[in-house]
Amino acid sequence: MKKSKPKYYAHSLEDKPPEEWQLLEDHLRNVARLAGEFASSFGSDCWAELAGLWHDIGKYSREFQKKLYDANGIECYLETKPGKVIHSQAGGHLAQQCMSNGMERIFCWLIMGHHAGLADFSSDKTGAKALEPKMRNPERSESILENVPDKIKNKLSPDFPQLLKDGADISFFIRILFSCVVDADFLDTEAFMNSEKAALRAEVYPALDDLLIALDKHLDDLCQSAEPTDVNRIRAEVLEQCRQSADLNPAVFTLTVPTGGGKTLSSLAFALRHAKKQSKGRIIYVIPYTSIIEQTAQVFRKIPGFENAVLEHHCNVVSNDESKESIRSRLASENWDAPIIVTTAVQFFESLFACKTSRCRKLHNITHSVIIFDEAQCLPPSYLRPVVFAIRELYRHYGVTPVLCTATQPVLTQTKQFDFKFKEGFDPAEVVPIISNPETLTDNLKRVELTNHADLRPVSYDELVGAIQAENQSVLCIVNKKDDCRTLAKLLPEEYTLHLSTNMCAAHRLQTIENIRKRLKTEAKPLYVVSTSLVEAGVDLDFPVVYRALSGLDSIAQAAGRCNREGRLPNYGKTVIFLPEKQPGYVQAPASLALEYLLKPDQLKTIFLPKTIESYFKQRFFQLGDHALDEKQILRLLGGNLDFYFRTVAERFRLIDDDWQLPVIAPYEEAIFFVDELKRAPHLNRKIIRKLQRYLVNISCKERILLEREGALELISLPEIFQLNAHFYDLKYGVIAEGSININPEELIC
Repeated sequence: MKKSKPKYYAHSLEDKPPEEWQLLEDHLRNVARLAGEFASSFGSDCWAELAGLWHDIGKYSREFQKKLYDANGIECYLETKPGKVIHSQAGGHLAQQCMSNGMERIFCWLIMGHHAGLADFSSDKTGAKALEPKMRNPERSESILENVPDKIKNKLSPDFPQLLKDGADISFFIRILFSCVVDADFLDTEAFMNSEKAALRAEVYPALDDLLIALDKHLDDLCQSAEPTDVNRIRAEVLEQCRQSADLNPAVFTLTVPTGGGKTLSSLAFALRHAKKQSKGRIIYVIPYTSIIEQTAQVFRKIPGFENAVLEHHCNVVSNDESKESIRSRLASENWDAPIIVTTAVQFFESLFACKTSRCRKLHNITHSVIIFDEAQCLPPSYLRPVVFAIRELYRHYGVTPVLCTATQPVLTQTKQFDFKFKEGFDPAEVVPIISNPETLTDNLKRVELTNHADLRPVSYDELVGAIQAENQSVLCIVNKKDDCRTLAKLLPEEYTLHLSTNMCAAHRLQTIENIRKRLKTEAKPLYVVSTSLVEAGVDLDFPVVYRALSGLDSIAQAAGRCNREGRLPNYGKTVIFLPEKQPGYVQAPASLALEYLLKPDQLKTIFLPKTIESYFKQRFFQLGDHALDEKQILRLLGGNLDFYFRTVAERFRLIDDDWQLPVIAPYEEAIFFVDELKRAPHLNRKIIRKLQRYLVNISCKERILLEREGALELISLPEIFQLNAHFYDLKYGVIAEGSININPEELIC
């Protein structure tokens, strides 16, 4: 009697017999099909299919099958030897047997990393976690490969994709392809293990075509009901040019619109129209600050028909607010399959350089989309080369239409200036302006006169307070340091003064901003607001007078955008630049460069024109130099002959370097109740943690030491989740960690 072949399974179900488990071959073919579909948008479906087909063939080992049986308390009929089960390597070892010329190494990254993440190739930085040690001795998998059906094992190596022949970066290609494989693996596993969760993903989002119809109607209604002011006339002109430019062929588009020019909705009109014309999959908004994200997402959701189309993905989204985050949107945040994504620059770019499966799985849904980089001047200078390189790769090889959207457009082209060449920049022929007349537009939308206080001689706090009060009207004063912000706010009359800084948790800041808007509209008496730069980019505030501490020219222009924003004053608004007695080190270089423009009286009237901003950025990037624009040497670690350092890059690519910061929970509003929930929970409850994210404040290492010495921090859960004592959180100023003490340098190693 012929002995039947053993059955091999990919996943088991608790309390179910093996007959109801998922067959391994079914899982491999499902993942191959899904991964191929994901990679088809950039012509690499054959590569993704093969990687998906081979990703789990290590589960053909008898040891893995016994592990499944043992986990379910069922006796396994297969004879096995004791030992550690690693199922992610056999597929890579098969690739080594079948492939050459570096292709085998690429497939090893894709397959061997589908659980642990993309590794460094060499072991000099990460040791045994590297790829090269795992590729040694491929004969270790021979006994496993004998169990793999020939129809799965005997596949021809695919041809090189056209995008690699066209010069696409191989490390970037590996990461995007890796995304296709791991997301396909997650989704098929979920479909089998959790059918209810999978069914939620199947709910259909509104189509982009329908969203475009809804947006056009909304914009037409807004235009018809708008007051006939010069500002609204210019906003209508910006909208019309965005609609017309959307019919152009894909390019790296720039949308240079003065602050208050209506670029949020106009850029959305461009993106949806262009997506329809070019059959793009989704719209992604990349925004520098969470305060702008929440404002932008709220604007979008107010459009009839958009309520369920917008995914807001950042650290401050709260899971108990169903209007902002449904169960469906939480699922979409895992792989970004919603039609409109609003996210932070931190989330977007750190994902593009990530190595972990959880962060990489969404990357394939970035391809073939329209991406709006809002407030593009905020792209981090110390990472500018890898950031622009990534945008360029997405545009040239992955069907992305980027839109660089700002009032102060940085120079990101391959332009030679003072012997400095931005070689990762865009070819000038790739860059197309959406607005045909940005100089004229800026001049026509001028609502502010710029002046220098005391000829930019250093001024004391007392002198500054006197100047602000002498205005006899509401004033927004923006400073460079949190300490300056609090000190100055305390010197101004308490009942007329509000404070804004990152010493306040996000929920506190947002409530204060709403309070500012309300008081500006309803109160006749002056309102003084002292803030750090967090209000500059995109926060919708409208003051008659703005004071700005000397900084870079882009920051000054953005600050002026909070002045006479709606153009309702009978004359120009007033923006005053002043020089504090002390300047933080990070602002000194851009501030010195800005001085060259501010001290020339003939340039004060043209200082916000695009040509002036362009000149400033050229000099600024030259001033920084090639090395400073890739401070962590990201591109060097991804260069070489397939000797990539994926894990090291992911560790280094941190737009917000929080190694020296500790997040603490501010005792503000509902945070107190959420903390009580967390304390009562039997284990670390991530749902509660997400609720608390709006109430976190990052404190420095020195502040932590000061607060710990006062007994102000309570450890409420591991790892290192602290609550701040209420006595050290002020309802106006946020965290209070004052004191001048001697600190041992060893204590600063937090």
